[in-house]
Amino acid sequence: MKPSNLRTKLLTEINLIPEEKLEEVYNFIHYFRVGVEASQGTPEQIMQFAGCWNDMSDETFSDFTEEINARRQQTFLGRRSDESSFG
Repeated sequence: MKPSNLRTKLLTEINLIPEEKLEEVYNFIHYFRVGVEASQGTPEQIMQFAGCWNDMSDETFSDFTEEINARRQQTFLGRRSDESSFG
């Protein structure tokens, strides 16, 4: 769908929202937009982290990556069990 068509559809839907709910919708849209803008760093901000692990020893880096993998597995196991409880 073209962005202009989507914008038109969104505005149509917003116009159908009851007056007393508009503040909630505004807050949601506003904070969503602000969050998107804040998450888009400049190349300079992003590149300041480039090579930040260069001074890590191989042993420390290996321990670090193992810990990341273990935490990810634990997190996703929790998500899978949560999802299966909905069925």
